[in-house]
Amino acid sequence: MLVVIHTPELQVLLLERADAPDFWQSVTGSQNEGETLLQTVQREVREETGLDVADFELTDWHQQNRYEIYARWRDRYAPGVTHNTEHVFSLQVPRLLPVTLAPREHSQYLWLPWQAAADKVFSPTNAAAIRELPARTTKK
Repeated sequence: MLVVIHTPELQVLLLERADAPDFWQSVTGSQNEGETLLQTVQREVREETGLDVADFELTDWHQQNRYEIYARWRDRYAPGVTHNTEHVFSLQVPRLLPVTLAPREHSQYLWLPWQAAADKVFSPTNAAAIRELPARTTKK
C-alpha cells in the first residue's frame, strides 16, 4: 500500500528510510492478515507519521501497481516472493503538519512541492503517483 500525503497546494510529505539513507518515499506498508485495505492505511499512516487518517481527506485511487521487490528487502517476505502489489491512496491534509516518525523506520521527513518530491523518491511507482496528484486533486 502507498499513501501520498499532501496539502491542497500539492506540497508532498516524504520520509527518509532509516535503513537506507537518502531513500525517500511516501507512506508504505504491508497488509496484515485479516486487515482491510482501509485498516492497513489507517495503521501505517499512524505508525509512520502519527497522523489519524480520519481527521483528513483520504482518497482510494482504485489503482494497483505490481513491481519487483528490491533484493535488499526480499528477506521481509515469504521465501520465493519477488513481486508486490501496491494499492495507491492519497491523503490531503489542510497545511504542512509536523509528523511523529517511527524511528526504526524513518530518520527524517520533509515537505516538498510535488515536482521536487516526484524527483526525490526512489520508487518509480511512488514518483508516478506523485506526478498524478495535480490531475487527482481538487483545491478547496
